[in-house]
Amino acid sequence: MMSKKFIPVVLVLTAASLFVAFQTQGRTDSDNPKSKYTRIIRNVGMLLEQGHYSPKTIDDSFSRLVLAKFIEDLDGDRNIFLKSDIDGFKKFETKIDDEIHGAELVSFFAISDQYMKRLKETASLYNDILAKPFEFTVDETVMLDREKLNPPKNEAERKDIWRKRLKYLTLDKYNTALEDREKNKGKADFKFKADSTLEREARDAVRKQIDRYFSTKITRENNDDNFSTFINSITGTMDPHTNYFAPVDKRTFDEGMKGSFYGIGAQLKEDDGKIKISSLISGGPAWKGGELKVEDEIIKVAQGNEEPVDVTGYAVSDAVKIIRGAKKGTEVRLTVRRMDGSVNVIAIIRDEIKLDDTFAKSAIINGDHKVGYIYLPEFYIDFADPNGAKCSEDVANEIEKLKAENVEGIIMDLRGNGGGSLPEVVKMVGLFIEDGPVCVVKGREDKPYQWKDKDKSVLYTGPLTVLVDELSASASEIFAAAIQDYKRGIIIGSTSTFGKGTVQRSISLNPEAENPLFSNRNVEDLGSVKLTLQKFYRINGGATQLKGVQPDIVIPDRMEYLKFREKDNTAALPWDEIEKASYKPWTSTISNDVVIKYSDEKIAKNETFNKIKESIGWLETYSDKAYSLNLRKYKEEQDQFKAKIKELDNLYKLNKEMTVKNIAADTVVINSSKEKIDKNSQWLKRVSNDIYIDETVKVMNSMIAQSATAKRD
Repeated sequence: MMSKKFIPVVLVLTAASLFVAFQTQGRTDSDNPKSKYTRIIRNVGMLLEQGHYSPKTIDDSFSRLVLAKFIEDLDGDRNIFLKSDIDGFKKFETKIDDEIHGAELVSFFAISDQYMKRLKETASLYNDILAKPFEFTVDETVMLDREKLNPPKNEAERKDIWRKRLKYLTLDKYNTALEDREKNKGKADFKFKADSTLEREARDAVRKQIDRYFSTKITRENNDDNFSTFINSITGTMDPHTNYFAPVDKRTFDEGMKGSFYGIGAQLKEDDGKIKISSLISGGPAWKGGELKVEDEIIKVAQGNEEPVDVTGYAVSDAVKIIRGAKKGTEVRLTVRRMDGSVNVIAIIRDEIKLDDTFAKSAIINGDHKVGYIYLPEFYIDFADPNGAKCSEDVANEIEKLKAENVEGIIMDLRGNGGGSLPEVVKMVGLFIEDGPVCVVKGREDKPYQWKDKDKSVLYTGPLTVLVDELSASASEIFAAAIQDYKRGIIIGSTSTFGKGTVQRSISLNPEAENPLFSNRNVEDLGSVKLTLQKFYRINGGATQLKGVQPDIVIPDRMEYLKFREKDNTAALPWDEIEKASYKPWTSTISNDVVIKYSDEKIAKNETFNKIKESIGWLETYSDKAYSLNLRKYKEEQDQFKAKIKELDNLYKLNKEMTVKNIAADTVVINSSKEKIDKNSQWLKRVSNDIYIDETVKVMNSMIAQSATAKRD
């Protein structure tokens, strides 16, 4: 809910817009983009200063950060702007704050114009570079992570940066072609091609790829698009989750697969000209297949056995059209590059994305003890239908079914759960505790408000573990934190959850658009800002912001070295704490501390997890180095890399799968169609071979054994 103290901000926006509107009567902002941009930047500044939960002072220091972020967002690879450009932009270091406060908007137009000029210059380089064969016997390297390097000093240095980048792309394709030739020689239909031919074909493929890349950038990155980037540099400097959304022509990275019809069940984003997976829809074909991962880069798309289309440089909307299908059951093959650099071809059968695939589901894991397992992909609720799905009710139903099966403990799996409905979190925590506070929400000037479970009844009183990872965020963190603070269960997972402890609300930048005074006037929409208004706190007083929830038992995680948590963003709001809420910890015969200590000692000695930690460290070092452009050395690096990836993949496979079965009460529904039978089989297979669930079961076994001993005593 919006704080009453924030309402005047909306009124100020309206009044300011009315004044400007009357001053420009008879003209529209589309006639004068500078006027529209001026209104947008001023209104954004007003919202940030008057409404943001914890606003940074918009002064010269803030201006410097915005300038640096804008330049970085335009040219993250530092291969378009020259050093002289960056030096020239320094005159705006202390000007952007003045522009936000009403001074003439100059910085954006100067930087955007220079960017477009340099972009066109850069786009003219690659044809000359790719016109001649590359020499792959020379000893030279390329640093692909340009953030570690300075901008080019001059045009010659910039051209050499692009030469090395294009040479690397060609080397990658050339090496693959050589490997394919070696694999296929001797086959009946094999057609031998000379090295020179393969090298030329590799250059041609790279030329087409870069053609699309620059064509897309030059067409898309006009003033409106760059201005959205500029405004998001301002909002993103305030905090990572405050964002500006333009009213027209939203940037194509916001487009993606919605799963409304037939598709693979993935959402896409654009990242520096690359098409990447931003998320997987739980229960969708890609999710069930288990091969496609978040942050995978899509390189090629093929319709079944047809020739793949290289989509590098495509706009996301264009790639979506190729990946989506008109028919259920058709195959699409994606060639993807993982964040670790490995390349894989993944075949996925298109299907209709159904909402019921995202609901809570449970199973029984039989081993030393009978353990219940509940998977919850998100804290969902159907706001449009009072009788619609609610995760708290669904989880309660799963618990009842597990209790009927006489399980001795329950695992709640919240890995990859990005959050959802706060009221549902409160109700869900209430299933495991007596009445009491679950979390605290605080606005900018409001008193802390406690969200409480008011139901004294407890649905489940037995041993409980909660499994989380780096992608468990927001509502997931509230649930895990409450269970941890009440000492109701043991939290297990990577070193910390994501760390998003803030609440946003979308605010229009021109409320006068709906004002009756303007019923006869065409008021152009200025867009909106998703503004951070509140912060979450645990009942122990600490924020979930930045630090997230640190599990009681930490298991080495493959994604640990990838820096994408909240704490890895320099603009993130800080951690803080408020007064501790009054609550009564759970009383149990199980000593969580004893179980945690025992499990930590076992994990520390676990050969598989130690090898995973070692491999993760190796990958971090590998991804942080310069790459050879010498074919022989490149092959050696690739062989070493592939061997390490294969080793890591094998480490993630259990030597002996767990025995996982459905709840008896679910069998009728599961067996109602072949489709449901197949989906269920795939899900059980994934659960049974999951090393993290396996380790959580071992923790649960310790809890159950300790509880049984206490009862005998």
